[in-house]
Amino acid sequence: MRPAPRLGDTARERILRLLAEPPPEQDGSASYLDLLPPERPATDTPAQRLMESAFLPRIYERIWRPIGFNLMKGWPVGPDTGEEHALARSWLALDRSPPPDAVVLDVACGPGNVTRALASGVDEKGGLVVGLDVAAGMLARAAADTSMPQVGFVRGDATDLPFRDGTFDAVSCFGALYLFDDPWGALDSMIRVLRPGGRIAILTSRRPSVPLTRTAGGALHRLVGLRLFGDREITRFLDGRGLTQIRQRRYPAMQLVGARKPDA
Repeated sequence: MRPAPRLGDTARERILRLLAEPPPEQDGSASYLDLLPPERPATDTPAQRLMESAFLPRIYERIWRPIGFNLMKGWPVGPDTGEEHALARSWLALDRSPPPDAVVLDVACGPGNVTRALASGVDEKGGLVVGLDVAAGMLARAAADTSMPQVGFVRGDATDLPFRDGTFDAVSCFGALYLFDDPWGALDSMIRVLRPGGRIAILTSRRPSVPLTRTAGGALHRLVGLRLFGDREITRFLDGRGLTQIRQRRYPAMQLVGARKPDA
């Protein structure tokens, strides 16, 4: 069971209480909680290196994500960024009134655009939204652009999430699963930290079911490190892990997948 919030707790203090192994010391002045060693191995693929570059955080939220993602979702027919965020809150049961005292994890949060959108669906005093990413530059931008008291950021590994089992009411991962070296390990880690009855939502790439796309997808993965998932890969994996209420929306080059972890 996750710890209940205490009067006066900051987001950082609440996050520390969710960790499987809280660090012995932390710089309290830092804008995010850093749980990774500075000597982390360099990223391997061009796509991963771009995400950890100093340049991308400057253009991510205003140019990179709204233009690139909306085109991949079939703009002008597909959902725009605002509709995507509303869907995320709906599928994660964060669209209720009054807002719930939910504890939410946003994996690979980048500069925090989805994190803030999810935070608007939780109670400001009792709720908590944690944005986790490996890129220090992204997290610095996320923290600088976020003033919501129920939001905190962590530098950590998505494939080995640093939180205790069954900690979160909802887990999201929007626009990043296709970058991971081990996406299935990352999904297992997200399911592990999700409490019974909690919900998960994933926005990731989609490989259209047309000739030659499997070959093209394999080449894209080898060249730049971007993985294209087939229409049934994510849903089949979640079903195999026992999740229920699996749903999916397919767009030209992306897919939104949601599910619920069964009650204990």
